[in-house]
Amino acid sequence: MGLSGIGFPELLLILLIVFLLFGSKKLSTLGKDLGGAIKDFRKSMKEDESATNALPNTSASPEVHVKPADAPAKETAASDKTGG
Repeated sequence: MGLSGIGFPELLLILLIVFLLFGSKKLSTLGKDLGGAIKDFRKSMKEDESATNALPNTSASPEVHVKPADAPAKETAASDKTGG
């Protein structure tokens, strides 16, 4: 089985019905329009990819060193002896 359970005979039947509904002239026009749309989409994707690659790498931000907060001082046995 191929495309989600659609076999070759089913695909031929669907194409035949589409052909009968729209006719060869309309299908030709639809095919050209669809091909042009796909071509324009691919072209814009390549242009976007080129523009993205031309930008400086902003994901590598400068290193920021953060000093960890001072932990509270631990009470020791020596500090307990002061009060009594």
